[in-house]
Amino acid sequence: MYADKLWLHLNTQANAEDAEPMKKYMRDQFEFFGIRSPILKQNLKVFLKENGLPAKEDLHSFIKEAWSKPEREMQYASLTVADKLKKQMTIEDIEWIEYIIVNKSWWDTVDHIAKHIAGYYFLKFPEEITHVTERWIDSKNIWLMRSAILFQLGYKDKTDKELLAHIIKQTKYEQDFFIRKGIGWALREYAYTNGDWVWEFVHKEELSPLSYKEAIKNIKKTKQPS
Repeated sequence: MYADKLWLHLNTQANAEDAEPMKKYMRDQFEFFGIRSPILKQNLKVFLKENGLPAKEDLHSFIKEAWSKPEREMQYASLTVADKLKKQMTIEDIEWIEYIIVNKSWWDTVDHIAKHIAGYYFLKFPEEITHVTERWIDSKNIWLMRSAILFQLGYKDKTDKELLAHIIKQTKYEQDFFIRKGIGWALREYAYTNGDWVWEFVHKEELSPLSYKEAIKNIKKTKQPS
């Protein structure tokens, strides 16, 4: 299978000396081959040149197989493969997108998924945004909630600010660090496009100190709320 070929290829680059600090950095939640990011990128490039991409209809099974592997680099590599196939997304692909958000969840994969995969999916299928993000928020799964907050990262002037405000209002009282940090990040990113709106919003809403601090980092300190 494609995932097994990829695992065998990456296993040849395993470095136990680097694997241990990488594991500790991720709080011992995952095993690692010990392949640093630039080396992983280069080896994946070689692998794809030799093996090509999996067929789009096999992407779901490949993703789940890659997610079943203990080594974290398998999840990183599978996200790169998914990025290369995302233009072929169908509406049903939300199933595997949700799967990789809620399984082996941590910021290193979830933030990529939210911005680059879920974000692309919702641009392609905007009719799915409301009911999917509502489901994610209602789930009380912090990673689904964080993904709902962050998926518009990079949208710039395509950002639906009313939706962003709605999602933040639904999640702003959550105590989890990743939710509060995510709110600040989403607002900080949008401030590059519409700083006036963000400044007004953060001074109207009762945000956590963390969310507020993160949100206004890119706004001139001399600015005053209207």
